[in-house]
Amino acid sequence: MKHATSKKERDKQLIQALIWRRGPISRAKIHELTRLQRSDISRLVRELLNEGKLLQAGRADNPMGRKRVMLRLNEEKGFVVGVGFDDQGAVAATTDLHLRIRSIVREATCLDGGTEGLVQQLLCLSRGAMGQAGVDAKKLLGIGVAGSGLVDNRQGIMVMSSTIEFCKQVPFREIFQKEFRVPIFVENITRAKTLAERTLGAGEMAEDMIYVEYGRTGIGAGVIIAGKLFYGSGCAAGEFGHTHMMVDGPACKCGSFGCLEAVAGAAALESRIRKAIAEGSPSVALSLAGGDASSLSGWTVLRAASMGDKTCSAIVEQAGNYLGLGLANLVNLFNPSLLVIDQRLSLAGEGLLEQIVKVVRRQALHHPADGLEIRFGKLGSDASVLGAGAVVLERHFEIPALKPPWFMTEAFPAPPRHTFVGHAIVPSGGFEG
Repeated sequence: MKHATSKKERDKQLIQALIWRRGPISRAKIHELTRLQRSDISRLVRELLNEGKLLQAGRADNPMGRKRVMLRLNEEKGFVVGVGFDDQGAVAATTDLHLRIRSIVREATCLDGGTEGLVQQLLCLSRGAMGQAGVDAKKLLGIGVAGSGLVDNRQGIMVMSSTIEFCKQVPFREIFQKEFRVPIFVENITRAKTLAERTLGAGEMAEDMIYVEYGRTGIGAGVIIAGKLFYGSGCAAGEFGHTHMMVDGPACKCGSFGCLEAVAGAAALESRIRKAIAEGSPSVALSLAGGDASSLSGWTVLRAASMGDKTCSAIVEQAGNYLGLGLANLVNLFNPSLLVIDQRLSLAGEGLLEQIVKVVRRQALHHPADGLEIRFGKLGSDASVLGAGAVVLERHFEIPALKPPWFMTEAFPAPPRHTFVGHAIVPSGGFEG
C-alpha cells in the first residue's frame, strides 16, 4: 500500500488516480465520487493544471446548468516501458499514460549467453524502445518486466522458468533499478497479459475474471478477484496447465502425468498431427507447413481445423473438450463473471469457442456458471508489454493511504512480563532492593 505523508498529498494523488481510471471527468464528478470538499478539489485541480499533470478536455454535454469542464491526464507528463520475454521472443515498448505504444522493438530471445546474455538483451531492448520514443529515464514512471516463469513479484525476482532453464533466481528488479534508477516491477507474463486484457481488451474492467493464456510451451491462468490479481502465498497461483485431467495420461514436462498441458497444449497438438501424418493420414496442415513435417506446429493444427481439415478438426475437438473441462473447474473454484481465452485459439474459428462454452455449461455447477461470459481475447503479440506497462501504472496510480503514526510502524520496547508470586504480581526479573 502506498502512503502519503499529508492529506494534501494524498488528495492530489487520489484525484489523479480517479482521472486515470475514469477520465475525462469533471470536478463535480470528482466530488461525487470522493466526497472531498469542493473548495479543496478546485484548489488541488488548479495546482495540478499549473504543474501540467492535468489538462482540460472540453466541456461535458450535461443537460442542465453550465457545461462542466472535463479534466484528463496529460499523457506527455510520464511514460512507462514494458518488457516481455519467453524462450521465443523478447520485446520492449514505450507507452504513454493511456498505454498507447510510442515505440516497440522485438528480437528473438538470446539463449546462448545464459543469464548474463538475456539480461543484457532486455536492458538493450529497453534502451532502444526509450531511444526510439525520444524518452529519457527522467520521464519514466517505471519499468515493468514480464517473464515466462515463476515470479516473486514482491521481491522482484524470477524464481525459475520451465522454458529457459538457466533463468533461476534472477533479481530483475535490482538489475533494472541499478541501470535506470526508476521504480521496477517484475511480473509473470500470464498475469501481465491478464491485466492488459482487463484494461484494454476483452476484459472490459471486469471485477472478477480469469484470463487463460495458451502458449506454445504451456497453459496459464491469471485470476482477477474484486479487481485485484490473485497471487497465492508464494506468488505461484495460476499454474492451470498443471491441473490433472486423467490418471496415467501422457507425461508432462513438470514431471507428472495427465496434466492439461500434456493433453491439450499446443505441443500436444503438434505431437498428434506429426503422428497422424506419419501414419498416413492426409491433412491440409502439411501444405500449410510448406510440405515440411518438421515445420508443423500447434498453430498449424488450429489453422487447418478452421479450414475444415478432418484430421486437425478431430485433434482440436479433443483438446477443446479437455480445455472446457479444465475451465469448468476454474468456474467452480473462483466463480468469475468472465472467462477470456487467449486470442491465439481463435485461429481454430468460432466453432472451438462454441464447443468450449458447451462443455463448461455442461460440466460446471449451475449457479457459478449462470451469467458467465466466455470470449476470445482481443490483444495480440503486444499483450505482454502492454500488461507490463499496466503493472507500472496500476502501482503508480494506486490510491494512497495516509501514513500511519510512528508507533504503528516503528519498533519500541515490549511491555515487561510479569510473574505471579503468592498473591502478588511482580516483574519476571523478581523484586529489586
